[in-house]
Amino acid sequence: MANDKLRRRVAWEAARLMYTREEAEYFRAKLKAARRVAGNEFKPSDLPSNREIREDIQVMARSREGNGQDASLRQMRIEALRMMRLLWRFRPRLIGSTLTGHVRCGSDIDLHVFSDTLEPITALLESEGLAYEVEHKRVLTSGEEHVFRLVRVQDRFDFALTVHPTDKAHHAFKSSITGKPIERASIAELEQLLAEEYPHVVLDQSVLEAESKVDRFRVYEMLLLPLEQVKENPRLHPEGDALYHSLQVFELARDALPYDEEFLLAALLHDVGKAIDPKDHVAAGLEALEGLITPRTAWLIEHHPEAHALREGTLGARARRRLEASEDYEELKLLAQCDLAGRARGVAVVDVREALDYLRDLAQSCGE
Repeated sequence: MANDKLRRRVAWEAARLMYTREEAEYFRAKLKAARRVAGNEFKPSDLPSNREIREDIQVMARSREGNGQDASLRQMRIEALRMMRLLWRFRPRLIGSTLTGHVRCGSDIDLHVFSDTLEPITALLESEGLAYEVEHKRVLTSGEEHVFRLVRVQDRFDFALTVHPTDKAHHAFKSSITGKPIERASIAELEQLLAEEYPHVVLDQSVLEAESKVDRFRVYEMLLLPLEQVKENPRLHPEGDALYHSLQVFELARDALPYDEEFLLAALLHDVGKAIDPKDHVAAGLEALEGLITPRTAWLIEHHPEAHALREGTLGARARRRLEASEDYEELKLLAQCDLAGRARGVAVVDVREALDYLRDLAQSCGE
């Protein structure tokens, strides 16, 4: 492993593992990459550094995401400022790739916040209608174990809030990559950075626009949850409620086309109108989803009843030819298959949040 060429290959493979999110931590990515590239013939001391891997990740991001990465970085920094202003009483500090500019597809926005208890922070997030999860993460540094309180917030971009005691607000936290103090920015410092980096952007207007944007995934959740109270006809739907059915259809669709977000959304949302107007659930659902789904997803939802009629042989010839003329005809038939198969009792499915997390990650990986 002393061979520099071999070391570079390991660094590149480790970067690929982290860029594609097959691995989330540097050390595990290094070990897996070394085994793949060099078998068992390596020494831990010969592994590439975290910095080398991070630089390779940035090369991958720039080559694969191009100019979209710059636009995404600008938007992430504006979103960071919006969240920091919301959390101002906890003295937030922006750290990590959003500050340094080393973002990649799917990167979190990392903040340090300072509070002796979690409750004031979580209460504020709840008052803003933000979904979050609390983690207690154990990290070994310099032979000592430290437990960090981490609040993961799901929003247009995902946030990772590391909560430190208030007496650590002026502490110089050190980077595990460089061993040097972590770069961080207060609200005022981030505002100055944005003004210097993006002089053409009207900052307050951009933050207001960010605040006014609708998080479509939160709307999807609000439309899906009432389906649990919609009991289906047991003869046609022995599985029970409309939410359980929708999640089954989503799972079957994901097995068939795991990377087609528009198709997966049609599978998950095709029956949301049943909690609004059971007499015409398709029209009601499309009205509720207007502006929040693509024309292709809307077309699949609109025509899925006709796809069932097609399978049953009751669809008229003119309507059949109209469906066949669409480039999404095969996906429509597949949606009908999933819809029909998603009516089993006792089948394990993900919950609504997990389904939407998958779709959110898929959207972010495609540059949204």
